[in-house]
Amino acid sequence: MPFQYQQPYASARLPLFARNVVATSHPLAVQAGLRMLWQGGNAVDAAVAAAAAMAVCEPTGNGLGSDAFCILWDGGTLHGLNASGRAPQAWTPGYFHRKYGEGARTPPQHGIDAVTVPGAVSAWVALSERFGRLPFADLMAPAAEIAERGYAVPVVVQRKWAAAVPGLQAQPGFAQSFMPWGRAPQVGELFRFPAAARALRAIGATRGEAFYSGEIAEALARFAAQQGGALTLADLAAHRAEWVAPIARDYRGFTVHEIPPSGQGIAALMALGILEQFDLASLPVDGTQAQHLQIEAMKLAFADTYRYVAEPSSMEVTPAQMLDGAYLAARAKLIDMHRAQDFGAGRPTSGGTIYLTAADEDGMMVSFIQSNYQGFGSGCVEPGFGISLQNRGFGFSTDPRGANPANLVAPGKRPFHTIIPAFVTQHGQPVMSFGVMGANLQPQGHVQTLVRMLDHGQNPQAACDAPRWRFNQGLAVNAEASMPLATQQGLAALGHELTVVDDPYGEFGAGQFIWRLGDAKTQGYVAASDPRRDGQAAGF
Repeated sequence: MPFQYQQPYASARLPLFARNVVATSHPLAVQAGLRMLWQGGNAVDAAVAAAAAMAVCEPTGNGLGSDAFCILWDGGTLHGLNASGRAPQAWTPGYFHRKYGEGARTPPQHGIDAVTVPGAVSAWVALSERFGRLPFADLMAPAAEIAERGYAVPVVVQRKWAAAVPGLQAQPGFAQSFMPWGRAPQVGELFRFPAAARALRAIGATRGEAFYSGEIAEALARFAAQQGGALTLADLAAHRAEWVAPIARDYRGFTVHEIPPSGQGIAALMALGILEQFDLASLPVDGTQAQHLQIEAMKLAFADTYRYVAEPSSMEVTPAQMLDGAYLAARAKLIDMHRAQDFGAGRPTSGGTIYLTAADEDGMMVSFIQSNYQGFGSGCVEPGFGISLQNRGFGFSTDPRGANPANLVAPGKRPFHTIIPAFVTQHGQPVMSFGVMGANLQPQGHVQTLVRMLDHGQNPQAACDAPRWRFNQGLAVNAEASMPLATQQGLAALGHELTVVDDPYGEFGAGQFIWRLGDAKTQGYVAASDPRRDGQAAGF
């Protein structure tokens, strides 16, 4: 696809061109991935090494106790990996009502009862076993070295760290692990994490067995019991990452792929299916009408996603029904070009996160996402191994009469998930691995960046840099301060309750993109990384 390479937005970044690429939101993680490629590894080796490094370098979004998902092109086939964890066997609505009162509508946001089985380590192992070239211990080595030697805390990470401390410092293990000076680190201060280094070396030496059935698992189960939690050694030992077929929808001659439910990737596909009913390319890319259409399409998609998406076996409609062309065309007819609306769910019938991506000259491309869910997650940190535990349990409902009964907590069930890697193909061939971080911003970011690239021909870095909006609920929409004033005024005139926010990291996420230019060996890739999170893309 011919891109325009004039950079129309305020950014000092230019697209990166290379035959081997790693893109993350931390330069040390990029270096970890490139180190694997220089050692003869492939894109999977690079992605796993980068993911392990990110668990150390950006604890404000992920850690060794995170969950993860992946979509990868192995050179001939697209694969999906769901490494999200399940609820402890003791979890039922009654478990939470007895502990937190009959009025509890969800598990707690923080604390040990927010923690499902962590899945990220199982993703690293599964990817390495099936597609990697290098010994697994080698992939853990850069992250372990970073944890031992320490790293200077960067600006964006420090800001998120400092903001989290007041609410989490009383959680077990948090202060011991993340407040070594009795406070959050300062910008540029050296943070060492020897406990995590110990865990990484044990994970590497045992190919992950230590984490799920060995010494780390025993420490996690002991820690959970000490805090009155339900997570057991049996829960950890039962965990398996699951290979899945991505779900997909065509858009403007390309095919966009997402991980199937219980994740929210289907929301991006639904919004694109709705937008395909409109001639977006004829509208000014940053104008009011183009942005209004995308916001309204996203609202419609979210209305159905929040009503129906859950663990697939619990859903009352199928993803295929939600993605049906006739259904999405009917939903598109609900959009009024002259006013904003608050949509309800339709009725389909039959008929705090890090994202990274890597690609190599043999054509392998990896789209990988890993997350604690909200910042540091539960706030609970097993201190002996530095396992910072996610709070994915907060994504469950404990109310049988809630808005989405399919997402009711149950033993061994996976909760609704926000983190979604994505991939684009054309005529069955790989085009782009990409993702955008930031809770419910993720499918919104997928849609906004894809529209810019596929409808308007903007190159990946320009699509990354462009001003974004974020739908919240009802008619409420946040917009980046860099959005043109005329567009802000136009959206407000249509009835959008617009709040202009000059805080791009906190509100509008960040992403990485690798677009294949042709033959990987001769033409390689063009890559972009988001300045909102000081993202880095590097290659050779």
